[in-house]
Amino acid sequence: MTSIEIGGNQYWKTIINTMAEALMVVDTQGLIISVNQSMLELTGYSEMELVGKACGVLNCNNCLINKERKSKHFCVLFNDKRLKMKCTLQKKNGAFVTVLKSATVLKNSDGDIIGGVETLTDLSELLAQRKIISSLRRELIERDQFQSIIGKSAAMQRVFQLITSVAQSEVPVIIYGESGTGKELVANAIHNLSTRAQNPYVKVNCAALNESLLETELFGHVKGAFTGAVKTRVGRFEAAHKGDIFLDEIGDMPLSSQVKILRVLEEKMIEKVGDNQPVAVDVRVISATNKNMASLIRTGAFREDLFYRIGVMPIQVPPLRERKEDMSLLINAFLNRIGLKTGKQVTTVSKSALDILYEYDWPGNIRELINVMEHAFILCREGEIAPEHLPDHLLQKRKKAILAFSGPAARDIDSERQELMAAISSTGGNKAAAAKIMGISRVALYNRLKKYHVRIEKTVQE
Repeated sequence: MTSIEIGGNQYWKTIINTMAEALMVVDTQGLIISVNQSMLELTGYSEMELVGKACGVLNCNNCLINKERKSKHFCVLFNDKRLKMKCTLQKKNGAFVTVLKSATVLKNSDGDIIGGVETLTDLSELLAQRKIISSLRRELIERDQFQSIIGKSAAMQRVFQLITSVAQSEVPVIIYGESGTGKELVANAIHNLSTRAQNPYVKVNCAALNESLLETELFGHVKGAFTGAVKTRVGRFEAAHKGDIFLDEIGDMPLSSQVKILRVLEEKMIEKVGDNQPVAVDVRVISATNKNMASLIRTGAFREDLFYRIGVMPIQVPPLRERKEDMSLLINAFLNRIGLKTGKQVTTVSKSALDILYEYDWPGNIRELINVMEHAFILCREGEIAPEHLPDHLLQKRKKAILAFSGPAARDIDSERQELMAAISSTGGNKAAAAKIMGISRVALYNRLKKYHVRIEKTVQE
């Protein structure tokens, strides 16, 4: 074993002992030759307890034992000459500490390897900070979400409160809202927070099935009940026993089915198609509609007695145009979600594009916003979504609004942009030629390109 001389120079010993990083020197057999003060503080050992001991006493989880028989060294360090890794060490008290280990070999004047020196940086504080940051991020996300429903507006907070209240009851719930507002998410949240959460949750779209199929779907049928009924089938109500059933678009349910739903609610019994034997079911009904139920009742399209049974607790989900303060949350959430799905590095929306999104009325609500973001992702290669990445109907809507409410000045702006686009198009994207056609300098052309968010690539798009 080649010995390593440590010491002899008080100046260097003082420097080593004042280092913030822990330092350890080992020989080629892995025996600890020297440690500094920071190493003792990091591990809790005394100098006498470490010096002369095998470095395995620290129980490093990434200790790279060299298993190659031909090698005369115990550690890969002495083959690779330099290592850097994150690992955990075991302190004297048994606790583990995460460190960043940097190691390099020591050589004598003849170039022979005589040992190795390791510096270890305690990562505990950094990891603790990361944990706090992660926890705060989670808290911020959860603060603005409720059972996967995004929203911090007063209107959505009222919805969240109602969901929490009705979830703990057994009363039927009806959810009102325009198409695309997230009525199904509200129904999911009610089930997830209820005492029935561990039991079935069954969904039925009443508008997607004709009268005969809907009855079979809801109540099931026995073998031979009709042509094609080759075996007995369990219906959705029976499948939802002890749980919840979600009747989406209940306003489109035919009157014949409404009668049978009323019986289920009153008697808690169903009868399969083709059978007259009642089957007991314990089911809480959650329904949803985008229709005006009062109008349906007046015209005789919906039974008033059923309405009063299913509408014990109404929840109104606001349209997106009435909760614009949630737009930034929704946009960021969809940016992250679509980005993960597509792998594209599209991370922000430009101010001009945001203005268009905020000014739009969103007749299709959240569902339409998702579609618009997916459309923008297709056109935007990376970085920032600009107005030209948005669907044409949003741009045309804004253009009409500007012309209608801004007078001649707006029309002048629109004409200027059209002139710019025509010049760019006619020159195949040649900026110098376009500027010449318009009778302006190239600097003025660049300013107008920036003003109207026009990007020139191989082809020109508005």
